[in-house]
Amino acid sequence: MSKYWSRLVHQLTPYVPGEQPKMANLIKLNTNENPYPPSPKAMAAITGEVDARLRLYPDPNADRLKEAIADYYGLAPRQVFVGNGSDEVLAHAFCGLLKQDQPLLFPDITYSFYPVYCGLYGVDYRTVPLTDDFQIDIADYNQPNGGIIFPNPNAPTGRLLELGQIEQLVAQHADSVVVVDEAYIDFGGQSAIALIERYPNLLVIQTLSKSRSLAGLRVGFAAGHPDLIEALERVKNSFNSYPLDRLAIAGAVAAFEDREYFEQTRQQIISSREFLVKALQEQEFQVVPSKANFVLARHPKCSGEDLAAALRARGIIVRHFKLPRIEQYLRITVGTDDECRTLVDALKEILPELKG
Repeated sequence: MSKYWSRLVHQLTPYVPGEQPKMANLIKLNTNENPYPPSPKAMAAITGEVDARLRLYPDPNADRLKEAIADYYGLAPRQVFVGNGSDEVLAHAFCGLLKQDQPLLFPDITYSFYPVYCGLYGVDYRTVPLTDDFQIDIADYNQPNGGIIFPNPNAPTGRLLELGQIEQLVAQHADSVVVVDEAYIDFGGQSAIALIERYPNLLVIQTLSKSRSLAGLRVGFAAGHPDLIEALERVKNSFNSYPLDRLAIAGAVAAFEDREYFEQTRQQIISSREFLVKALQEQEFQVVPSKANFVLARHPKCSGEDLAAALRARGIIVRHFKLPRIEQYLRITVGTDDECRTLVDALKEILPELKG
């Protein structure tokens, strides 16, 4: 701590991102990155921007990208907001839409950045427990609130809330903003963007980090009623008018245009997830049903911490959360088929050792 810090900084508990270890020959299954490279068209578009134009500022409105997203989802550009990764888009939503007189509601097991944003922006919040099998029960949200936010599929559980339930929730809370954080929606769910035209209180946030293999480019977006989008634009232009650089805009546009590559890699990850779930269950793991590019699993006879350490010793990194209700679980990113097989083979060696 420093005497020069502001009172706010003294009170903050920052988010801790997944480890990015600098180890050779590592199988990295801890941060839900896509195991496949970006679209070749996206990489070519990025390369094409590396020229003398880098001396110029990018388009502050990123109109090309907004148009590409709007075209993809059948929206108008004024229904789209873009930012430097979905984390920045989320931050603007917390600041511009979710700081209200009543507390914000979100699940007790969810994206751990949410309480961090609440601390940063002074947002009062209340967590709503998931059911015993880690599901969101929308009836539990029937209480006074200044907004509702949750990932779908949820993280780190991977469980999906069906679109009909989301619509019911949004309709029941017409006086509150409902934010659906869809970082993982492309791996098995139907986007709530389909509901935007009917519900002016719905904001849907997505990222290109997961299903489009562009975590290193930092591009996220929100879709919603123009009134909600205007709030985000007002916050953005009071913070940073140029959140997306030329390379990010070009690469993101091309990624949305290359639908064939997106579909190919998305389906491959879904297939690999099914293989991984079956293989883990065959080794007596209890796996939470997942529609994301990761699975949450526990073994009834081994601690999550011990399993994570043993895998790490073999050059395989998974995520272990020392949090109530999930401290015995591992969150395992779905890698390539070869990476999944290596993980499974390592567990076959580890489990007899840990069980003694």
